Amino acid sequence: MKFSVEAGGKLTGEIRVPGDKSISHRSIMLGAIAEGVTTVTGFLQGEDNFATLNAFRAMGVNIDDSDRDHIVINGVGLHGLCAPEDDLYLGNSGTSIRLLSGLLAGQKFTSTMTGDTSLSGRPMARVMNPLREMGADIAGTDTNTPPLKVKPAEALHGVDYVMPMASAQVKSCVLLAGLYADGQTCVTEPAPTRDHTERMLNGFGYQVNRDGNKVCLQGGGRLAGTEIQVPADISSATFFMVGACIAEGSDITLTHVGINPTRIGVINILREMGANIEVLNQRDVCGEPVADIHVTYQPLHGIQIPEDQVPLAIDEFPAIFVAAACADGQTVLTGAEELRVKESDRIQVMADGLNILGIEANATPDGIIIEGGKLGSGEVQSHGDHRIAMSFTMAALRASGTITVHDCSNVNTSFPGFSELAARTGCRISQFG
Repeated sequence: MKFSVEAGGKLTGEIRVPGDKSISHRSIMLGAIAEGVTTVTGFLQGEDNFATLNAFRAMGVNIDDSDRDHIVINGVGLHGLCAPEDDLYLGNSGTSIRLLSGLLAGQKFTSTMTGDTSLSGRPMARVMNPLREMGADIAGTDTNTPPLKVKPAEALHGVDYVMPMASAQVKSCVLLAGLYADGQTCVTEPAPTRDHTERMLNGFGYQVNRDGNKVCLQGGGRLAGTEIQVPADISSATFFMVGACIAEGSDITLTHVGINPTRIGVINILREMGANIEVLNQRDVCGEPVADIHVTYQPLHGIQIPEDQVPLAIDEFPAIFVAAACADGQTVLTGAEELRVKESDRIQVMADGLNILGIEANATPDGIIIEGGKLGSGEVQSHGDHRIAMSFTMAALRASGTITVHDCSNVNTSFPGFSELAARTGCRISQFG
């Protein structure tokens, strides 16, 4: 599938983007191992989240999604999962495979997790190493990539794990394994990362304690079924925020967006670049902060992106790079080597695409240097990365000619209906294939 996006246009109106992908994953995982019924509204109807849902169905959990807006999970408790008959296929979802590694480490059956070509190339030592410290029996390929095979461990024991790099997926993996471990499990992170797992565990009645950058829980407790309302995903909202920032005359409101403080790096960065962003009607919904985000066009300027904002915006950088390409002056990103091992090497792929469109963008080992300029036209490759595809789609709002984005099928992993919503708000997009 490819997108062909004509130059120009502006974004206007009031929209609600799909539900938060990270929270949707966790709602299925924790609902499945809770005792009793959990209901989920606002669940993201994306391929990655259905990979998680189907994995738990394969392990014997009854999940009713006949009403896609109201999913019902009949939890089996911490020790109620059953051995799957086949390998657990997780498609393109790094969140699924890394968090499931922690949960499966505590089970009394053997399981194997596989994925598509992209997922099969992603590094897994970052979760395997701490799990092995806890006593888990987990193995990947010779290069520490999927498939991952998890065998029953004699016993898991709590650890005090100091993460070498900030990663919410690693933190969550270790904490989920800690549910099955003897004693206390703690994770110390070098920089704040998204805390949806900790918030949701508390929502299920499982005590999680935080002291500064250290989070701990005791093994052997129980989770009680609950109700979850998933807010709109700030990562998905980002494409429209950036589109409005770069397209003159834009005026758009994104409603019910999750503004968890560990996820608002994109707002902080865009504001530092001069963006006119208002956060309105702030409230709490099921333990997560939510607000409406109002964005109007205003010229941007280049900045040195603060490294303390990198973990708070790690998934939003492809779109931020588009904003930088349209800004006056130079934008420099450092401390973001994690971007090289996402669904694609997002640093190099974005640099290549921006170069094709006439922007000087130079990749560095841990970031990128972008000289703001005039976006031209051309054909760019997304390399099957949904966030790359959607970012270059928004770039056409400021381009001098048509931008064609190839290999866009994986947009459905996080944002089903993206092209229709983009067209409705003013993007001149056509979808082929």
